[in-house]
Amino acid sequence: MPAKSGQSGFRTNTPPLSINEKDYQSISKKHEPSRKVFANCVRAFLVGGGICVIGQAIQEAFMAGMHISAKEAAPPTSSMMILLAVILTCFGVYDKFAQWAGAGTAVPITGFANSMCSAALEHRSEGLVLGVGANMFKLAGSVIVFGVVAAFVVGVIYAILGVGGNHL
Repeated sequence: MPAKSGQSGFRTNTPPLSINEKDYQSISKKHEPSRKVFANCVRAFLVGGGICVIGQAIQEAFMAGMHISAKEAAPPTSSMMILLAVILTCFGVYDKFAQWAGAGTAVPITGFANSMCSAALEHRSEGLVLGVGANMFKLAGSVIVFGVVAAFVVGVIYAILGVGGNHL
């Protein structure tokens, strides 16, 4: 039975592991799985397009069923897409699908709803205010800030170029 040493548990006669960065990089590169970039891009494109087709079908159904214009059908369509994403997230379907589909599920409205709902579900045990309320916007907050800043920059560019509605 080996003798005990202070902190490290049992004493062994093996030398400490030493490897330089170049050797480590070459070893890790050999064991890294290859990425199928083209296949992942095609899958993301098809899935994202499929989500958009579902949204378009919902909008067409609202337009035909309620006899309203596309502009009037846009809000209930957005609400329905958010509701579907949240329901699928609650049942754990959206996350598994997103893992397979990759970036295709990051279509803005459904991806945003998924990120909000996932954070709310993950932190619900911490309470409604400090758990759900405080943590729900961690990921979504950066998306909101980026959207606001991008809209401001585009608005300034449009105002300078004189494109769009009222001008300065």
